[in-house]
Amino acid sequence: MSFGYAPVKGTRHIVRPDAVIDAHGPVDDRRYCLIDVDRRQVLKTVQNPSLIGILASVRGDGGDDGQELELRLPDGRSASAVPAPTGETLTCDYWKRKVELTVTEGPHAALASDWLGRPVRLARAPRGDIVFGSPISIVTTASLRDLAARIDHPDLLAEAARFRATVVVDTDQPYVEETWQGQEKILTGSCFANSGVTALRVRIGAAIPRCAVMDLHPVTGERGPRLLKTLAGYRPKNEAGEPLFGVNAEVVIATSPTRR
Repeated sequence: MSFGYAPVKGTRHIVRPDAVIDAHGPVDDRRYCLIDVDRRQVLKTVQNPSLIGILASVRGDGGDDGQELELRLPDGRSASAVPAPTGETLTCDYWKRKVELTVTEGPHAALASDWLGRPVRLARAPRGDIVFGSPISIVTTASLRDLAARIDHPDLLAEAARFRATVVVDTDQPYVEETWQGQEKILTGSCFANSGVTALRVRIGAAIPRCAVMDLHPVTGERGPRLLKTLAGYRPKNEAGEPLFGVNAEVVIATSPTRR
């Protein structure tokens, strides 16, 4: 099992063995986002694949408002500072819902703007407001292997970050996770070794509708195998015609250390 997220919405999704987890999920998951101020929009990966090239990390012990955020680019450039609130708030669109964001100042916006080739600002988001579904999303190894065989892409399991799932769970039966809906499951594993979490109890929710972001390589952002088209050919779909893969979950109990 592995556990991962991105502290800046849409940036590279990586394994985070030192995650701090509470009743609302990973504390630093999508804490920030990049916004197009003129259009009042939160930047999304599916529309801005270059976001995947940005590696974001939060560190330090200054509390939620005093921790340092580092953005690092593939060419070695980086920006690291505590994002300082400007006092300005903006109402932006995120998947057709309105979210109130706090604009920050610091070196991050200039670096990200240069990388993306468009002016953007870094903003702080209220907890959970720029999470599309539930605090925890799960994909399983058996389902990934089944999809990998269908598209003849054996590297898919190593590229599980394409699905940007919080947890990748080891299973033997493809899509068994869909039979867990409404059940509570206990997640354990070495992925929590540095966090102090001994067990994470979650309640399984509905299956996750998918978009074309999974067609993007999880490190380079380049378009690769047509996973969305393949899933659409054999998987159940929601009312919007989006194929389902993986499941959502809510945290029931999480044991985590005090943030270091």
